[in-house]
Formats: sequence, C-alpha cells, structure tokens
Amino acid sequence: MKSFPMRYRAWFEKCLWGLAAAAGAAVATPRAEVVASGLENPWGVTFLPAGRFLVTEKPGRLRIVAPDGKLGAPLKGVPSVAAGGQGGLLDVLADSAFDRNRTIYFCFSEPDPGNSAANGTALARAKLSKDDAQVDELKIIFRQQPKVASRNHFGCRIVEAADGTLFLTLGERFSRKEDAQKLDNHLGKIVRVTKDGAAPKDNPFVGRPGALPEIWSYGHRNGQGATLGPDGRLWMHEHGPQGGDEINVPQAGHNYGWPVITYGENYGGGKIGEGITHKEGMEQPLHYWVPSIAPSGMAFLTSDRYGPAWKGNLFIGSLKFGYLDRIEIKDGKVAAEHKLLEDLRARIRDVKQGPDGYLYVLTDESNGKLIRLMPE
Repeated sequence: MKSFPMRYRAWFEKCLWGLAAAAGAAVATPRAEVVASGLENPWGVTFLPAGRFLVTEKPGRLRIVAPDGKLGAPLKGVPSVAAGGQGGLLDVLADSAFDRNRTIYFCFSEPDPGNSAANGTALARAKLSKDDAQVDELKIIFRQQPKVASRNHFGCRIVEAADGTLFLTLGERFSRKEDAQKLDNHLGKIVRVTKDGAAPKDNPFVGRPGALPEIWSYGHRNGQGATLGPDGRLWMHEHGPQGGDEINVPQAGHNYGWPVITYGENYGGGKIGEGITHKEGMEQPLHYWVPSIAPSGMAFLTSDRYGPAWKGNLFIGSLKFGYLDRIEIKDGKVAAEHKLLEDLRARIRDVKQGPDGYLYVLTDESNGKLIRLMPE
C-alpha cells in the first residue's frame, strides 16, 4: 500500500473491501502507524481541519499536532490544572461548527482557590486563535459541585449530542461514592448542559426540589469513555472497583446503581454496597468485565475503511491490559470481543474515528504516541 499515491489509496482500499465482502473474507489486523510521539501522558484527541489534531497532555498542555506528526508549542491561555493522580488536563472536543467558530471544549481537574487540597472536574469553552498559538475567550461553563480533596475519579469525557447539547461524565471522586446516589451534587453523574453551561429545560430533574438540574443520569462510578451510538444515543463505560467495569447506555433520569449494586468487589476483597448485583429501580449494565480491563476512550466505527466486518463495531481502550478492544454489537448486546494492538504493550487512553474514517488511538505514557490504524 505504501507504493500507492495517497489520491489512489482510498479507491484501492474500497476495491479490496468490496472483493473481501463478496468473498465473505475476514478482515486482516490493521497496522499501527505512529503519527506523532513525544507526548507526555496524552489523554484526549480531537480533529481540526487540514488533517491536524488537537491533543491534551495530562500535566496541563494543549498541543496541535501537524499531519506530519510535528508537535506544536503548548497553546497559551490554558488554565491551571490540579495535575497529579488521575487529575490534569483531560478530554478535548472541537465544536461541530469549528470551521465557522473555531470553538473548542476541554475538561480538567480544577483546583479550589480556597483549599489547596480540593479540586473538581470543570468544563471550559474557548476559541482557538487564528495563529493557532493560544486559546481566547476562555470561559468555565460548568463546575462539578462540590469540590473534594481527592486525586481520583474525575471522569471527564465530553460528547456533543445531535441537538448541540454537551454530555460530560463525572466521577464520584472515590472517597465520596455514596454521593453517586444523591441528586444534590454532581458526584458520580452524567450531566447535560448547553454550550453556555445552562441546564436544558428537558433535562430529567429540572424543577425537582433538591436535585441539580444539570444531571442526566446517576449512580455512576468513573466514566472515562463516552460516544454517540449509531442510533444517536449516548453510550458510555465506567470503571468498576476490583471487577465490574461496565458499558451503559444511560437514559434520562435513570439510576445505574453505584455503589449499591456492582459486579465488582473492594480492592483486596469484600462486598461493596449491599453486596448484590440487581435491585429494583437500578439499571443493569449492557455489558461488564470481571476482571476489570480499566477502560478508557470509546468510539463506534461508522466508516468502510476496515471492511464490512468492522463497520458498526465499538472500540474501547484497556489501560490495565494494554490493548484496543474491538466489540461486535448484535441486537443491542455484546456478541464478541477481539483484542488489538497487544504488541504495543501500552496503555490505550483514547480512541476516536477521524474525519478520514481511520481509527486513532493515544497511548498513555511519558513518551505517549498518537497512532493511526491502517488496513493491511
């Protein structure tokens, strides 16, 4: 494939996949092509025009990566982050109308100015300057309440829905897991807000006394992957404790059980919550893992780049075991799983489908990489 000019590559691949589909052939494992390296613990990636990428580095840097892999200087204007533990500069998303408005969103662990030990997940909106050197018009449009003295469970995946609202996953901060069942706080929740940070009028708890109007669903632990499904619904996954990582399709106002019910157990053993896996009024996960894979990043493949067998599959990174999980979904359930990129021996932090239809992953390392999966 390397000998083919780029303008012929897509046409050639389409012909190959047409032949494979006609023959019922299996899809070959794609090749991992390193787009960029030298990223310090990259956490999130989004796509800019002209084949560029915008990547967060956990210590607090936001960089543009050129199509040839060259790293731009850290953008100016990024706020201070509470870097350490699981905290830092986390997810990033280009607005669906970026070509017109140059707007981006990013979430991070925000320090509490009144308590150096406390912090919380925050969602920011900004504009990328015309010279690509800084972020302008920065505004924090949402802050998780309350801030907590913890270095764990920030959640922090951003998804733009078809109606232009934003979903944000929020962890329960580890030490405050019981608050995931309470509606007077944002811990262990998914929130849905407008691009100005307001609660949409059709959110499920708007007008309910004692409930925060931004909440979409609750009873979550620590969601580090979220995406829109082919049907336009929100899908997400969340870390369990020792076992019990989950895939969920969160519906408005529903309770996903943490920490009352779980398929996991305490670290070192012992029950959590009521020590049960089912309870009336609490949703069951679409899928769960025991042992935990420590999932991060989430994307559905909608392109034809890898042939018909992969189209519609769900892709999730594993931090614990260092692979990309290709998941076949049939009738709304997980039908099969396939481990990819095990040879990298790297923690997979994020996975996204690019505008070119290829899958891209980030490896969570001090010398982190942005990788493109290329069909063989």
